Amino acid sequence: MSSLRVWIRAAHIQFYTAVLVPSLLGAAVARYQTGSFSWSLLLITLTGLCLAHAGTNMANDYYDYLSGNDVINTNYSPFNGGTRVIVEGLLRPEQVLRASLLCYALAVLTGIYLAWLRGAPVLVFMLIGLICSFFYSADPVRLAHHGLGEIFVGLSFGPMIVLGSYYVQTQQVSWLPFLASLPVGLLIAAVLYINQYPDLEADRAVGKNNLVVRWGTERALPGYYALLAGPYAIVLASVYLGLMPYSALLALFTVPLAGVAVMVARAFHGQPKRLRPANALTVGIHLLTGLLLGSGFFIGR
Repeated sequence: MSSLRVWIRAAHIQFYTAVLVPSLLGAAVARYQTGSFSWSLLLITLTGLCLAHAGTNMANDYYDYLSGNDVINTNYSPFNGGTRVIVEGLLRPEQVLRASLLCYALAVLTGIYLAWLRGAPVLVFMLIGLICSFFYSADPVRLAHHGLGEIFVGLSFGPMIVLGSYYVQTQQVSWLPFLASLPVGLLIAAVLYINQYPDLEADRAVGKNNLVVRWGTERALPGYYALLAGPYAIVLASVYLGLMPYSALLALFTVPLAGVAVMVARAFHGQPKRLRPANALTVGIHLLTGLLLGSGFFIGR
């Protein structure tokens, strides 16, 4: 049981909302727009995404350990700094890498099965997502080291998953799931963005030049504000223009949480421990806003 707990920790399952939210949203948009909806297809989609996400988390742990990032990071928390299973000697680096590659392989097999059921475009969504997720921290690309992490994470966990989930349900593509994916893509980018604040010193030391490292905690705040405000603006504009149902306005119920997160970030951007409520709130905002938006589409039909 202790070994099982270590592997669960290595998989970092508390962040699987990053794939749960967009996959549910894509299926909800499919039901709203076409009436097509299958729980079994959604379950298979989620299985593949969770396997890929486990592979991503373990790959990030492995490469952040190799770079020394996690070793020197003293401001780690449940929201940043990795799972620490390698740093604490609970697992060997090569064990984590092998487990990561195994999860990726199983995710690919799941994707191939879905492609056999629903069509080859599934493979396109899968390959784009896997490449972006693995090379987020892996050599030689290391997207996070070049200030590109937020962009590719937002695209992978926003449009790619929502469009992929929509396609699995409908066997077609459409502009509406792309539009609906933008709020969750921005919010998952916000999660990554605010979680980089406590990692600032460690990231700077190993050359991980993300936007927070480049700009500093205070100058980077407007970027965080924009990532939080953007989703609400998109939903409001889309409903006003008749592109989304009125029930999509359910997503606005998290605006007060975003306001609190902004106040905490503004007050404690340079104090990692006191910033943690903003880290937690941003994760919650992504989860709740995505679920409420998906519910709006689901009941809007």
